[in-house]
Amino acid sequence: MKRLLLTAAIALGMGAGAAHAQDQTGTLAKIAESGEIVIGHRESSVPFAYLDENQQPIGYSMDLCMKIVDAVSEELGKELSVKYVPVNPKTRIALMANGTIDLECGSTTNNLTRQQQVEYLPTTFITGTKILTRKDSGITSVNDLDGKAVALAQGTTNERAVKAAVEAAGIDVKILPVRDHAEGMLSLETDRVDAYSTDHILLFGLISKSKSPDDYTVVGDFLSFDPYAIMVRRDDSAFELVGKKAIASLMRSGEILDIYSKWFDPLGVPADDTLKTAFMLGGLPE
Repeated sequence: MKRLLLTAAIALGMGAGAAHAQDQTGTLAKIAESGEIVIGHRESSVPFAYLDENQQPIGYSMDLCMKIVDAVSEELGKELSVKYVPVNPKTRIALMANGTIDLECGSTTNNLTRQQQVEYLPTTFITGTKILTRKDSGITSVNDLDGKAVALAQGTTNERAVKAAVEAAGIDVKILPVRDHAEGMLSLETDRVDAYSTDHILLFGLISKSKSPDDYTVVGDFLSFDPYAIMVRRDDSAFELVGKKAIASLMRSGEILDIYSKWFDPLGVPADDTLKTAFMLGGLPE
Protein backbone atom coordinates (compact mmCIF):
# COMPACT_ATOMS: atom_id res chain seq x y z
CA MET A 1 0.00 0.00 0.00
CA LYS A 2 2.84 2.42 0.92
CA ARG A 3 4.57 1.67 -2.40
CA LEU A 4 1.33 2.38 -4.28
CA LEU A 5 0.86 5.68 -2.44
CA LEU A 6 4.46 6.70 -3.20
CA THR A 7 4.04 5.82 -6.88
CA ALA A 8 0.81 7.80 -7.01
CA ALA A 9 2.46 10.80 -5.33
CA ILE A 10 5.33 10.78 -7.86
CA ALA A 11 2.87 10.54 -10.73
CA LEU A 12 0.86 13.44 -9.35
CA GLY A 13 4.02 15.50 -8.94
CA MET A 14 5.09 14.87 -12.52
CA GLY A 15 1.60 15.62 -13.71
CA ALA A 16 1.56 18.90 -11.82
CA GLY A 17 4.87 19.92 -13.41
CA ALA A 18 3.59 19.10 -16.88
CA ALA A 19 0.34 20.92 -16.19
CA HIS A 20 2.30 23.98 -14.99
CA ALA A 21 4.25 24.08 -18.26
CA GLN A 22 1.06 23.68 -20.28
CA ASP A 23 -0.69 26.37 -18.27
CA GLN A 24 1.73 29.08 -19.43
CA THR A 25 0.15 31.55 -21.82
CA GLY A 26 1.11 34.67 -23.71
CA THR A 27 4.71 35.87 -23.43
CA LEU A 28 5.70 33.24 -20.86
CA ALA A 29 4.50 30.45 -23.16
CA LYS A 30 6.36 32.02 -26.09
CA ILE A 31 9.59 32.23 -24.09
CA ALA A 32 9.16 28.72 -22.63
CA GLU A 33 8.75 27.24 -26.09
CA SER A 34 11.68 29.09 -27.71
CA GLY A 35 14.02 29.20 -24.70
CA GLU A 36 14.74 32.79 -25.68
CA ILE A 37 13.70 36.21 -24.33
CA VAL A 38 13.92 39.19 -26.69
CA ILE A 39 15.05 42.55 -25.33
CA GLY A 40 14.46 45.75 -27.26
CA HIS A 41 17.15 48.30 -26.43
CA ARG A 42 18.16 51.82 -27.36
CA GLU A 43 21.56 52.49 -28.91
CA SER A 44 22.30 56.00 -27.62
CA SER A 45 20.16 56.66 -24.53
CA VAL A 46 23.00 57.26 -22.07
CA PRO A 47 22.99 56.05 -19.29
CA PHE A 48 19.82 53.95 -19.71
CA ALA A 49 20.63 51.83 -22.76
CA TYR A 50 23.47 52.43 -25.20
CA LEU A 51 26.22 50.58 -27.02
CA ASP A 52 29.64 50.15 -25.43
CA GLU A 53 32.94 50.03 -27.32
CA ASN A 54 32.17 46.41 -28.27
CA GLN A 55 28.75 47.39 -29.64
CA GLN A 56 27.00 45.60 -26.78
CA PRO A 57 23.97 47.20 -25.07
CA ILE A 58 24.66 48.39 -21.51
CA GLY A 59 23.13 50.82 -19.01
CA TYR A 60 20.78 51.31 -16.10
CA SER A 61 17.70 49.98 -17.88
CA MET A 62 19.67 47.05 -19.24
CA ASP A 63 20.77 46.05 -15.73
CA LEU A 64 17.17 46.18 -14.52
CA CYS A 65 15.97 44.12 -17.47
CA MET A 66 18.57 41.44 -16.79
CA LYS A 67 17.10 41.09 -13.29
CA ILE A 68 13.75 40.47 -14.96
CA VAL A 69 15.34 37.90 -17.27
CA ASP A 70 16.60 36.05 -14.18
CA ALA A 71 13.10 36.17 -12.68
CA VAL A 72 11.52 34.80 -15.87
CA SER A 73 14.12 32.05 -16.00
CA GLU A 74 13.28 31.09 -12.41
CA GLU A 75 9.54 31.21 -13.13
CA LEU A 76 9.92 28.86 -16.10
CA GLY A 77 12.54 26.66 -14.44
CA LYS A 78 14.93 26.82 -17.38
CA GLU A 79 17.97 28.74 -18.61
CA LEU A 80 17.17 31.35 -21.24
CA SER A 81 19.18 32.87 -24.04
CA VAL A 82 18.83 36.61 -24.66
CA LYS A 83 18.32 38.15 -28.09
CA TYR A 84 18.92 41.88 -28.47
CA VAL A 85 16.92 44.00 -30.93
CA PRO A 86 17.71 47.71 -31.37
CA VAL A 87 14.70 50.04 -31.19
CA ASN A 88 14.16 53.78 -31.55
CA PRO A 89 11.33 56.19 -30.65
CA LYS A 90 9.42 55.39 -33.85
CA THR A 91 9.69 51.59 -33.67
CA ARG A 92 9.68 50.65 -29.97
CA ILE A 93 5.91 50.60 -29.34
CA ALA A 94 5.09 48.86 -32.63
CA LEU A 95 7.71 46.16 -32.01
CA MET A 96 6.29 45.54 -28.55
CA ALA A 97 2.68 45.52 -29.71
CA ASN A 98 3.33 43.10 -32.58
CA GLY A 99 5.26 40.61 -30.40
CA THR A 100 8.75 41.15 -31.82
CA ILE A 101 10.24 42.10 -28.44
CA ASP A 102 9.34 40.91 -24.93
CA LEU A 103 10.88 43.74 -22.88
CA GLU A 104 11.71 47.28 -23.94
CA CYS A 105 14.72 48.43 -21.99
CA GLY A 106 15.47 52.05 -22.72
CA SER A 107 14.18 55.49 -21.78
CA THR A 108 10.46 55.33 -22.44
CA THR A 109 7.86 57.53 -20.77
CA ASN A 110 4.79 55.83 -19.31
CA ASN A 111 1.64 57.71 -20.24
CA LEU A 112 -2.04 56.88 -20.64
CA THR A 113 -2.08 57.27 -24.43
CA ARG A 114 0.64 54.66 -24.84
CA GLN A 115 -1.16 52.32 -22.45
CA GLN A 116 -3.77 51.86 -25.17
CA GLN A 117 -1.13 49.76 -26.96
CA VAL A 118 1.38 48.59 -24.32
CA GLU A 119 1.82 48.19 -20.57
CA TYR A 120 4.51 49.32 -18.12
CA LEU A 121 6.27 48.06 -15.02
CA PRO A 122 6.86 50.36 -11.99
CA THR A 123 8.52 53.75 -12.51
CA THR A 124 12.32 53.52 -12.57
CA PHE A 125 13.22 57.16 -13.32
CA ILE A 126 11.56 60.58 -13.43
CA THR A 127 12.63 63.33 -15.80
CA GLY A 128 11.22 66.01 -18.13
CA THR A 129 11.90 67.88 -21.36
CA LYS A 130 14.66 70.50 -21.48
CA ILE A 131 16.88 72.08 -24.14
CA LEU A 132 20.49 71.27 -25.07
CA THR A 133 22.45 74.02 -26.80
CA ARG A 134 25.90 75.54 -27.11
CA LYS A 135 26.92 77.73 -24.20
CA ASP A 136 27.46 80.69 -26.53
CA SER A 137 24.11 80.33 -28.36
CA GLY A 138 22.24 82.85 -26.23
CA ILE A 139 19.43 80.32 -25.72
CA THR A 140 18.17 80.02 -22.15
CA SER A 141 14.50 79.11 -22.69
CA VAL A 142 11.92 78.16 -25.32
CA ASN A 143 11.31 81.83 -26.12
CA ASP A 144 14.92 82.17 -27.24
CA LEU A 145 14.31 79.59 -29.98
CA ASP A 146 12.42 82.21 -32.02
CA GLY A 147 13.89 82.28 -35.53
CA LYS A 148 16.14 79.30 -34.76
CA ALA A 149 16.16 75.56 -35.48
CA VAL A 150 15.69 72.70 -33.02
CA ALA A 151 16.07 68.95 -33.60
CA LEU A 152 13.39 66.66 -32.15
CA ALA A 153 13.24 62.86 -32.12
CA GLN A 154 10.08 61.70 -33.86
CA GLY A 155 7.44 59.85 -31.85
CA THR A 156 8.56 61.16 -28.45
CA THR A 157 6.73 62.98 -25.68
CA ASN A 158 9.45 65.62 -26.00
CA GLU A 159 8.47 66.35 -29.59
CA ARG A 160 4.91 67.05 -28.49
CA ALA A 161 6.00 69.09 -25.46
CA VAL A 162 8.31 71.39 -27.44
CA LYS A 163 5.83 71.91 -30.25
CA ALA A 164 3.13 72.77 -27.70
CA ALA A 165 5.44 75.23 -25.92
CA VAL A 166 6.43 76.86 -29.22
CA GLU A 167 2.78 77.23 -30.22
CA ALA A 168 1.86 78.67 -26.81
CA ALA A 169 4.69 81.20 -27.06
CA GLY A 170 3.65 82.20 -30.59
CA ILE A 171 7.19 82.00 -31.94
CA ASP A 172 8.65 80.84 -35.26
CA VAL A 173 10.88 77.79 -34.84
CA LYS A 174 12.20 75.44 -37.52
CA ILE A 175 11.77 71.79 -36.50
CA LEU A 176 14.26 69.22 -37.76
CA PRO A 177 12.90 65.67 -37.25
CA VAL A 178 15.60 63.15 -36.28
CA ARG A 179 15.59 59.38 -35.74
CA ASP A 180 17.19 59.24 -32.30
CA HIS A 181 19.37 61.04 -29.74
CA ALA A 182 22.61 60.33 -31.58
CA GLU A 183 21.29 61.97 -34.74
CA GLY A 184 19.93 64.89 -32.70
CA MET A 185 23.31 65.48 -31.07
CA LEU A 186 25.11 65.18 -34.40
CA SER A 187 22.77 67.81 -35.86
CA LEU A 188 23.77 70.18 -33.05
CA GLU A 189 27.49 69.39 -33.30
CA THR A 190 27.49 70.03 -37.06
CA ASP A 191 25.50 73.28 -36.68
CA ARG A 192 22.47 72.04 -38.59
CA VAL A 193 20.38 73.19 -35.62
CA ASP A 194 20.74 75.57 -32.70
CA ALA A 195 19.37 73.16 -30.11
CA TYR A 196 18.26 69.61 -29.43
CA SER A 197 15.50 68.83 -26.96
CA THR A 198 14.68 65.65 -25.07
CA ASP A 199 14.54 64.45 -21.45
CA HIS A 200 17.04 66.38 -19.37
CA ILE A 201 18.92 63.33 -18.10
CA LEU A 202 19.53 62.13 -21.65
CA LEU A 203 20.91 65.54 -22.55
CA PHE A 204 23.49 65.27 -19.76
CA GLY A 205 24.36 61.82 -21.09
CA LEU A 206 24.85 63.21 -24.60
CA ILE A 207 27.12 65.95 -23.27
CA SER A 208 29.22 63.42 -21.36
CA LYS A 209 29.81 61.41 -24.56
CA SER A 210 30.43 64.40 -26.86
CA LYS A 211 33.85 65.36 -28.24
CA SER A 212 33.74 68.73 -26.45
CA PRO A 213 31.55 68.51 -23.32
CA ASP A 214 32.52 71.99 -22.10
CA ASP A 215 30.85 73.57 -25.16
CA TYR A 216 27.32 72.51 -24.25
CA THR A 217 24.71 73.23 -21.59
CA VAL A 218 21.18 72.19 -20.62
CA VAL A 219 18.77 75.11 -20.24
CA GLY A 220 15.16 76.10 -19.62
CA ASP A 221 12.31 75.02 -17.38
CA PHE A 222 10.88 71.52 -17.52
CA LEU A 223 8.38 71.36 -20.38
CA SER A 224 6.93 67.98 -19.44
CA PHE A 225 6.70 65.31 -16.73
CA ASP A 226 8.17 62.02 -17.91
CA PRO A 227 8.16 58.96 -15.63
CA TYR A 228 10.24 56.21 -17.24
CA ALA A 229 9.33 52.54 -16.98
CA ILE A 230 10.19 49.27 -18.68
CA MET A 231 7.63 48.43 -21.33
CA VAL A 232 5.88 45.05 -21.69
CA ARG A 233 2.96 43.75 -23.73
CA ARG A 234 -0.58 44.82 -22.97
CA ASP A 235 -3.15 42.29 -21.70
CA ASP A 236 -0.49 39.83 -20.50
CA SER A 237 -0.87 39.95 -16.73
CA ALA A 238 1.14 36.77 -15.99
CA PHE A 239 4.34 38.06 -17.63
CA GLU A 240 3.72 41.57 -16.30
CA LEU A 241 3.47 40.18 -12.75
CA VAL A 242 6.85 38.44 -13.05
CA GLY A 243 8.39 41.75 -14.11
CA LYS A 244 6.62 43.69 -11.35
CA LYS A 245 7.81 41.24 -8.71
CA ALA A 246 11.41 41.51 -9.92
CA ILE A 247 11.40 45.32 -9.89
CA ALA A 248 9.52 45.47 -6.57
CA SER A 249 12.15 43.22 -4.99
CA LEU A 250 14.93 45.57 -6.12
CA MET A 251 13.05 48.57 -4.73
CA ARG A 252 12.09 46.87 -1.47
CA SER A 253 15.66 45.76 -0.77
CA GLY A 254 17.25 49.03 -1.86
CA GLU A 255 19.36 47.27 -4.49
CA ILE A 256 17.91 49.55 -7.15
CA LEU A 257 19.74 52.49 -5.55
CA ASP A 258 23.04 50.64 -5.97
CA ILE A 259 22.27 50.02 -9.64
CA TYR A 260 21.22 53.65 -10.00
CA SER A 261 24.46 54.93 -8.43
CA LYS A 262 26.55 52.79 -10.78
CA TRP A 263 25.20 54.64 -13.80
CA PHE A 264 24.22 58.10 -12.55
CA ASP A 265 26.94 59.02 -10.07
CA PRO A 266 29.46 59.50 -12.91
CA LEU A 267 27.04 62.05 -14.41
CA GLY A 268 26.66 63.88 -11.10
CA VAL A 269 22.93 63.10 -10.92
CA PRO A 270 22.04 61.58 -7.51
CA ALA A 271 18.60 60.11 -6.90
CA ASP A 272 16.34 62.92 -5.68
CA ASP A 273 13.53 62.68 -3.12
CA THR A 274 10.85 62.31 -5.80
CA LEU A 275 12.56 59.30 -7.33
CA LYS A 276 13.27 57.75 -3.92
CA THR A 277 9.57 58.09 -3.12
CA ALA A 278 8.70 56.36 -6.40
CA PHE A 279 11.03 53.51 -5.45
CA MET A 280 9.42 53.25 -2.02
CA LEU A 281 5.92 53.12 -3.55
CA GLY A 282 7.04 50.56 -6.12
CA GLY A 283 8.53 48.23 -3.50
CA LEU A 284 5.30 46.34 -2.91
CA PRO A 285 5.34 43.54 -0.34
CA GLU A 286 5.19 39.92 -1.45
